[in-house]
Amino acid sequence: MSIGTSLIVLLAAILHASWNALLRGGGDRLWSMTIMCLAIALACAVMVPFVPIPTTASWGCVALSALLHTGYNLFLVRTYRQGDLGQTYPIARGASPLLVSLGAAIFARELPGVLNLAGVLLVSGGIIALAFQGSTIGRQTLLFALGTGCFIGAYSVTDGIGARLSGSPVGYTVWMCLWWGLLAPTTYVLLRDVRSLLRGRRETLMAAGGGLASLLAYGIVIVAMARGAMGPVSALRETSVVFAALIGRFFLHERLSRYRITACLVVAVGAVLIGHAG
Repeated sequence: MSIGTSLIVLLAAILHASWNALLRGGGDRLWSMTIMCLAIALACAVMVPFVPIPTTASWGCVALSALLHTGYNLFLVRTYRQGDLGQTYPIARGASPLLVSLGAAIFARELPGVLNLAGVLLVSGGIIALAFQGSTIGRQTLLFALGTGCFIGAYSVTDGIGARLSGSPVGYTVWMCLWWGLLAPTTYVLLRDVRSLLRGRRETLMAAGGGLASLLAYGIVIVAMARGAMGPVSALRETSVVFAALIGRFFLHERLSRYRITACLVVAVGAVLIGHAG
């Protein structure tokens, strides 16, 4: 992976951590996630006339990924209901680089090199270590966090393959995110009602801003996975947990101990290995 690609994916990691912190800090996370997705859908609808239509071969991936993202939304909201950002976020993200590497090997015949594999293992190990620092986590919260990680792994591999088949990673991203963005409010209405979507202007704009950050962050990742190995790209994206830990400390007043700092350094070393693997 080139230095330029690595830096762009790290930018995506910062954006990703930011919108997760916004979601975790909100009072009604299902509503926040729904408004984020509505903003994504509106932005993609505006872009649709200006991007190529994905090839027919990729439309199955578009549909599957939109469904997987909807499941991810529901699991992530449930995960954040009880757990701290600094604890649940690493569990949800930590397993996904290994799952993506495994999925890429099985479905795309993509075997990582030694440095890439070492980097993926260090990133995943450091991420998971961030979650376990003497404090306990409820069984249900743990299961939902791990389930979230499985959804992340599944949609990442689906999008990596779909973007390669599409003929246009940008076009694929816009169309997939459009359908994902439309499924979220549909799910919300089924669980609640339409009227409760209407909230204050400031609250709505903040959630919408988080959605646009999410769209940009994941769009960068899809383009990177179309051009490079999925496992290392996924691992580099998950360095967002380092930024999430810092955001949790300074903005959500969560504890950042020496143990967590050490785990963050392990993640950073893994990211450096991936960046130098070429």
